[in-house]
Amino acid sequence: MVARVIPVEPFDLVIFGATGDLARRKILPALCRRYAEGQMPPEGRIIGAARTELSREDFHTMVSEAFDEFLGASAPDAALRAEFFERLDYITIDALGDDGWSDLSGRLRDDVVRAFYFSVGPSLFGPLATGLGRFGLVTPETRIVVEKPFGNDLETARALNQTLAAHFNETQIYRIDHYLGKETVQNLMAVRFANILFEPLWNARFVDHVQITVAETVGVGGRGAYYDKSGAMRDMVQNHMMQLLCLIAMEPPYSFEPDAVRDEKLKVIHALDPVEPRQVVRGQYGGGADTASYAEEVETPDSNTESYIALKVGISNWRWKGTPFYLRTGKRLRARTSEIAVTFRDPPHSIFGEDAPWKANILVIRLQPDEGMTLKVMIKEPGPGGMRLKDVALDMSFADALGEDMHIPDAYERLIMDVIRGNQTLFMRGDEVEAAWAWTDPIIAAWQKTADTPKPYDPGSSGPDEALKLIHLDGRSWREIR
Repeated sequence: MVARVIPVEPFDLVIFGATGDLARRKILPALCRRYAEGQMPPEGRIIGAARTELSREDFHTMVSEAFDEFLGASAPDAALRAEFFERLDYITIDALGDDGWSDLSGRLRDDVVRAFYFSVGPSLFGPLATGLGRFGLVTPETRIVVEKPFGNDLETARALNQTLAAHFNETQIYRIDHYLGKETVQNLMAVRFANILFEPLWNARFVDHVQITVAETVGVGGRGAYYDKSGAMRDMVQNHMMQLLCLIAMEPPYSFEPDAVRDEKLKVIHALDPVEPRQVVRGQYGGGADTASYAEEVETPDSNTESYIALKVGISNWRWKGTPFYLRTGKRLRARTSEIAVTFRDPPHSIFGEDAPWKANILVIRLQPDEGMTLKVMIKEPGPGGMRLKDVALDMSFADALGEDMHIPDAYERLIMDVIRGNQTLFMRGDEVEAAWAWTDPIIAAWQKTADTPKPYDPGSSGPDEALKLIHLDGRSWREIR
C-alpha cells in the first residue's frame, strides 16, 4: 500500500536549539524524511539556530552524524543528504540578548509561512517569544511550536500563556505533544467516530473499565536533573496520559475541526473527579545487579520523586459515571509498551452454563512498540464434543495490514507538517493545558502536605506491590506488561 502524500506550501522553519538532542534525534530526521517523501517542497527552508558558534558546513556535518547515529539503516543516502542540506542553513543567536536576531530577520522571507520551533528548555520559551516580537519577526503567517513541559503547575502555565499571548494569538501557538502524532492515537479517533460498531457500546453501561499503560525499560538517564524536579506525574500524566484519556472519553465533536476536537477534550478534563490519596500509588525504582537506583541516577540519596505512578480516575458525566479509568506509567519496568485497553462488561446471562470459561471482550490499542489494535472475542473451540468456549484475538498490526514496506510516519513528521498547514487539531490549547494543571496540582499538593514517600520497586518488575492492591480492591487486575 502506498501512502498518499500531500505537499505543504513553501515555508521558513527556524529551529531554536538546533544543536540539542531533540533536534538531532527527532526534528531534523523527521524533516529529512518528509523531504524524501515529497511532502516538504523544494522551496521549503530550515534554519538551525543556537548559541553554539558553527559554520553552515559544520552544522551539516553535525546533522549528518546525527542521521547515522539515530536512523541507522534507514539513514538517507549521500545524494538525498546533499539535496536536503541545500535547504538547511544555520545561524548563531543569543536567545537572551541581541546577537543574531538581525541576521535571522534578513534570512526570512515575507511571502511564506514562518514557523519557529522552540526546541529549548522551558526557561527560554518566554525570552524567545519576546525576541520574536521585539525584532519584528512576527507576521500573520507566523506559528510557534512549544515543547513540554508547558509550565510546572497552574500558576507557571498561566504565566507562560500570558507571555506568549502578548506576542501571538492562540491560533499561532502550537503546544506539541508527540503522543498525539502517533498513528494509532489518531486511529483511535477513526475507530470511534468513523465506525458505528463501537459508538453504541462506548459508555458506562457496556464498558467495565479502561486501562492506560505507558511503561519504559529505561531509567531517567541524563534527564535526572530535570526529572527529579518533575516526576512521573508532571512528566507523563499531566500531558501525555491526560491526552490519551481525553481521546478515549470525549464526546463526538461536531466536526474534525481543531477547536471542535479540543472543546470536547476540555469537557473531559473538567469532568474528572478529584483524586483521593487512596486512589494514587507512587513508586521509585531501586537498584539491581547491573543498574543504578533512581536516587543514584539523579544523585539525590533522599529523593522523594516518583518514577512510577498509578491512579484510579473517575469521570462524572452521563457517558462515563461509574466506569473507572486506571492509569499507570513508570521507568525501569519489565517491558517498553504503551497501550489503551477497553474492557467491556460480561453479558448479563450465560446460556452456556455457569462453569463455561469466560473472558471479557477487550479492545487493545497498541501505541508502541508494535502499533496496531486487537479485539478479544469469545468463540467456540474447534472440534467435536460439545460447546467449548475459547477467547481469540482479532489482531491488526499496521505492518501487516498496510504492508511491511510502507513507512509509517514518525509522530514528529506528521506534527511538523500540521504546523506548516496551520492545522491545530493535534495540539493542545491554552485553556486545555491550564485545566489539566488545575486537576493535577491538588494531587501533588496532597503528597507534599502528608510527606508521602514513593514505594520502592525492583527494576524489571511491573511496579510496586501497592499498585496491584489499588486495582485488586475493585476485583480487577492490571494487564501484564510485555
